[in-house]
Amino acid sequence: MAEEAFWDEPQKAQETLKKAKQYKDKVETYQELIRSYEEIETMISFIEEGEASFEGELLKGIKSLEENIEETRLTTLLKGEYDKNNAIVSIHAGTGGLDAQDWAKILMRMYTRWAEQRSFKVKILDLLQDPEAGIKSVSFMIEGINAYGFLKSEKGVHRLVRISPFDSSGKRHTSFASVDIMPEIDESVEVDIKPNDLKIDTYRASGAGGQHVNKTDSAVRITHLPTGIVVQCQNERSQHTNKDVAMTMLRAKLFELKEREQKERIEDLQGEYSQIAWGNQIRSYVFNPYNLVKDHRTNIEVGNIQSVMDGDIDTFINGYLRKNLGLIS
Repeated sequence: MAEEAFWDEPQKAQETLKKAKQYKDKVETYQELIRSYEEIETMISFIEEGEASFEGELLKGIKSLEENIEETRLTTLLKGEYDKNNAIVSIHAGTGGLDAQDWAKILMRMYTRWAEQRSFKVKILDLLQDPEAGIKSVSFMIEGINAYGFLKSEKGVHRLVRISPFDSSGKRHTSFASVDIMPEIDESVEVDIKPNDLKIDTYRASGAGGQHVNKTDSAVRITHLPTGIVVQCQNERSQHTNKDVAMTMLRAKLFELKEREQKERIEDLQGEYSQIAWGNQIRSYVFNPYNLVKDHRTNIEVGNIQSVMDGDIDTFINGYLRKNLGLIS
């Protein structure tokens, strides 16, 4: 970075700055853990000398250090090439009518709260609300280091069991929503998309009314004809910007599919792709007749369902990463 020609290639320079920040953050995190440990040692020595007033502070310090160590350890499990990237999250309501749409909205809140707790930024890319309740679908970007690495464990179908607030008879209902997670792929990664393979439609963005509803056809929907993948964006003001965002989402989805199917070229991907497959739900959230969240891949269970809904999902993320690396059976 100190070289004279550093800024001659701005894109390469930005990548270097980004990498330097990641290294710096790791070092600072480690140094902070050491400082916390030394403070705990000091408090222990004071208590051993009869200063009992430090006991409460000591217990808080130990709890905080344990949490920070677990957080750091979790980060070290992220080994994928694109784990450090931002994450594109798409949620679609499935079987269950209004309950499923409400469930999709609850899941969106859960991931938003998780991101906020990490000081990650959340940017809505596309949102299709229902006039009665909930959302039919939503796509949003979570911006932060390792966002994709953490959230890739959330890809799949999420099942909800509860007493439906939309059923006057008070019956228990089961509903589903699918969650799709993709890494944001920057321009340095080649994703060869042929213009002839794209169908681009424009339409008027939907909204609740008022000055923020577009008066022109600024929303953009892009269909990749060989695979049937559809992406759309309506949350930016201009059609051009919406198109750019939609293309970012399409590049991410095609790249993710290419990697998963181990194809060398985008054109090798063929056939209809669906994000929703009800037979392979990854997690169940039971509100009635008992409170329990269970991950079916790791068998991890959490009884405090409200904390999970408030974004406390690191237990599940940690378990998934550990299982994938063979650290747990």
